[in-house]
Amino acid sequence: MKNLILTCTFFAFFSCSGYSVESDKWKIVYDPDGRSISLEKESKRICYDLYASYRWKGRDISTKDYSGVRYETGDVEDGFGKGRTVVFTYEEPGLPVLTQFFYLYQGKDYLLTEFTLEDAGREVSSAYMAPVRIERFDFLQNPAGNRALFIPFDNDCWIRYRSHSLDFDELTSYEVSAVFHNDSRNGLVAGSVEHDSWKSAVKMTGNKSGGLKSLICYGGVADTLTRDSKPHGAISGKKIKSPKILFGVFNDWRDGLDEYALANSTIAPPKAWNKAVPFGWNSWGVLQFKLTFAKAMEVSDYFRNSLQDNGFINADHTLYIGLDSGWNSFTEEELKAFVRKCRENGQIAGIYWTPFTDWGKNPEATVHDAETYKYKDLYVYADGKPQELDGAYALDPTHPAVEERMKKTSDLFRRCGFEYVKMDFMTHGAMEGDQWYVPEMQTGIQAYNYGMTLLNKYFGDMYIHLSISPVFPAHYAQSRRIACDAWNRIKDTEYTMNALSYGWWIDKVYQYNDADHIVLRDATEGENRARVASSVITGIYIAGDDYSLDGDSEGKERSLRYLTNAAINRLANGVSFRPLEGTGEKSENQFMRVEANGVYYVCFNYGESELSLHVPLERMGLDVGKTYQATELWSGQTVDLKKTLTISPKDVAVLFIIPTKD
Repeated sequence: MKNLILTCTFFAFFSCSGYSVESDKWKIVYDPDGRSISLEKESKRICYDLYASYRWKGRDISTKDYSGVRYETGDVEDGFGKGRTVVFTYEEPGLPVLTQFFYLYQGKDYLLTEFTLEDAGREVSSAYMAPVRIERFDFLQNPAGNRALFIPFDNDCWIRYRSHSLDFDELTSYEVSAVFHNDSRNGLVAGSVEHDSWKSAVKMTGNKSGGLKSLICYGGVADTLTRDSKPHGAISGKKIKSPKILFGVFNDWRDGLDEYALANSTIAPPKAWNKAVPFGWNSWGVLQFKLTFAKAMEVSDYFRNSLQDNGFINADHTLYIGLDSGWNSFTEEELKAFVRKCRENGQIAGIYWTPFTDWGKNPEATVHDAETYKYKDLYVYADGKPQELDGAYALDPTHPAVEERMKKTSDLFRRCGFEYVKMDFMTHGAMEGDQWYVPEMQTGIQAYNYGMTLLNKYFGDMYIHLSISPVFPAHYAQSRRIACDAWNRIKDTEYTMNALSYGWWIDKVYQYNDADHIVLRDATEGENRARVASSVITGIYIAGDDYSLDGDSEGKERSLRYLTNAAINRLANGVSFRPLEGTGEKSENQFMRVEANGVYYVCFNYGESELSLHVPLERMGLDVGKTYQATELWSGQTVDLKKTLTISPKDVAVLFIIPTKD
């Protein structure tokens, strides 16, 4: 999606006076004395002392270092709508020309901004470009109840999202963050909406009294949480560009994160999918490396004979039966037979691969499916050493051997008839390196985009699901696991709900989120209900018990009970629920989704004691002057909303609430 500036209405140099430009909601005011910008939204000042900065030749340079400034305004019409542009051009002898863009769209509670650098035709280079630096805020100065979100770069190593009170010295969130007052829900959202060249971050400092002191949105983060051991690569060229940043102020921070996600999907639309949300099974639950051809065939039959006709089936009347790691013990004829079995049973066969990893870690070994190379030729090196993550060496996504492996692996999958592929350990392909095989690559994210484009070339006609991966870029796959691995206990449900608490909006940059496969054996029945609920309110709906003939009877019996509840299964339409609150340093326990005919409300009890509460109708946006009726969907019982709702330890309540008819 390209921005189209249609007209430029005037052009002038600043002198000693300031300049301002307005849209229907936003006002930008330039202060020539401070050489910075203040922002107002709907006549309320949000911040002042906003400027851009970058790193160049070992120096930190900002727009405040330029004495010559001129501006122009124009109209814009693109995928975001119609609006106005403001372009500031900064010039200073000895420095690159900095051109700063603001895009103000009609009706939007956010603006977009970015900047470019060029130096009279000479090459310019920077590994750090920050379109937004704000030193002073008039927003959210109420010291009580203010929060800031930590959003992780990826979902590896059981990392957690977190809502922080603003008493921190410094907090770095990856790609995006929200800063908000939990009671009023008023908040700002800031983050990158482009992910082609930069790994971006939001760096914040608190003011020790519960307010926000400073905020920086920048491209160029590389640290242990981006899984990097060396600095971010530098972008070089005759003209280089920062990431485009969204900065918005919203009545409800949750709406703000939804709008942020939609802005990302405007630039890079989610990978298309015109079928129903996947229901099914994955072998990396109970079976794992005990997977065999015979067991896979038996699992397919079990779903056909026991679960599909009892309601565990998606709106397309099919299931996705997936072979995870360990399928390479099958012969090609066995893979084809498994696919035939799935088709006979009204199912779609899925399979698994890791395109950017070497698990053998043997540099001298010959590359499987690219025999003219050794694995040492493919590694992404950092300071001359192969990079290891999760027990595997990272491969260069731009190396021709990686493409050759993709071609041969996709040919195998296609010959066998697989239509769904789970791609795992993708972060390996995004790590910063000394260099890449394709010399035009300058950063890890550029290399990752290169590799993911190839992945779509070879696997793009299949459903692509990402497991361990960065959140962004997101447009190469239909779905992504929202957190790291989760199994059967309440701690797994709580961990998964931590990601849904602050990452539900990711289902707008993918088609669906994924709460990981559901294992029911070796857990209480309350934990079973909670684990199933965590899946259906997150996105795709995948079971994980051993359903082979020798499989544990408890897992099968529990599946017949908990995977076949029609009222619960109707929740699984792929649309993630949103949290009611934003104060959980672990996980929120209350979630909701509004439907045309009512509201779903889900409350988890992660603890060891009974939980009692009144259903917060007003907090859910319902009119407390009206009366409502509610049904708990696991039990089918009517719930009196005037009374206390009690939830057993390690369990969940799932309510459907509708207005009472007059």
